[in-house]
Amino acid sequence: MPPRRAHIAMVGVPVVSHVLPSLALVRELVARGHRVTYANDLFVADLVDSAGAELVPCASTLPVADNDWPADPIAAASLFLDDAVQALPRLRAAYDDDPADLYLYDIGAYAARALAEAQGRPLLQLSPTFVGWDGYEKEVAAQLWKLPGAAAYRERFARWLEECGATTTDVDAFSGPPARALALIPRAMQPHADRVDPDTVTFVGPCFDARADTDGWTRPVAADRVLLISLGSAYTHRPAFYRQCVAAFGDLPGWHVVLQIGKYTDPGELGAVPANVEVHSWVPQRAILEQADAFVTQAGMGGCGEGLLAGVPMIAVPQGAEQFMNADRLVELGVARRVDTADATAETLRAALHDLVTDPERVERSQRLQAAARAEGGTRRAADLIEDMLAAAEGSAL
Repeated sequence: MPPRRAHIAMVGVPVVSHVLPSLALVRELVARGHRVTYANDLFVADLVDSAGAELVPCASTLPVADNDWPADPIAAASLFLDDAVQALPRLRAAYDDDPADLYLYDIGAYAARALAEAQGRPLLQLSPTFVGWDGYEKEVAAQLWKLPGAAAYRERFARWLEECGATTTDVDAFSGPPARALALIPRAMQPHADRVDPDTVTFVGPCFDARADTDGWTRPVAADRVLLISLGSAYTHRPAFYRQCVAAFGDLPGWHVVLQIGKYTDPGELGAVPANVEVHSWVPQRAILEQADAFVTQAGMGGCGEGLLAGVPMIAVPQGAEQFMNADRLVELGVARRVDTADATAETLRAALHDLVTDPERVERSQRLQAAARAEGGTRRAADLIEDMLAAAEGSAL
């Protein structure tokens, strides 16, 4: 018997790199007949609409419009707490009279957990990046609590938990590992994967629409090899870096280059661009990677997952946040070279590409990791697990 039609609510934050990983899953749930509402800022309305979900407008205070994120981790965490505090009344206004059968939520959407706990509804975290492991609190989180401003942040967080209706009122427990999560990343990218509780977290790998996510770009017939260069969605105003890429790979015999520069870089800042380089503000990244032979990436978790799934070698040029850790992990897996921005000259970039494509052992490693990522199940498995959770919740209510 197919599962009954349910109301599934996804609560997210308007950070594009957090929205994209779950879009195919939302689309799959809609296709299976579920009513999916998606609470998020109008900033990402087009993305939500593209997945077929019903947008529940929930304005955010996060600095996504100008991408002005603080470098200090406590200041950044405070932005997410501020956003949760102002978002919760909006979510209550939307869902108190129309509660979801199941709440899905992004790791940054604290208000979603508070809402679901207050309503006594099942809750499932969708993590677009690595999750906590056994020992994470002592090894990582405890160090953050020692930073300047952490005590005041923790006190404010605790006070909000006491007032917001959540049943989990301990800050460490609330902000720590959830009771249930789907990690939308390859298990190979998870630090200390052997110390992650499998009863709490399931690695389903990157979630994609197999048909839609591979349309939209055609490999030139004359291209012997294709190189994609993309720094994702957040750290794209890097004209000096792009000029080095053009110098490194422009007119490189046999190579066709697709260069994504984002919406903040003027193509005129690149100077003369050779005929083998096509420049775009945005590209269908997964479609190109499925036809590419190499990938220059900022090592965001989404890009790492797409690169592993496509089985292409990567030059990791980390720009911020967890990307430095991701870049090191790709190198450890044997499928990438790390080149920091300060070292990213035309010569080092070209040498890194040569090393990768001429390494026969790298080919075998890429193929093995590609097979493992695909075996994790992706979109279909994630949707099956969500329907299993709905069925279990319905059964326990009878």
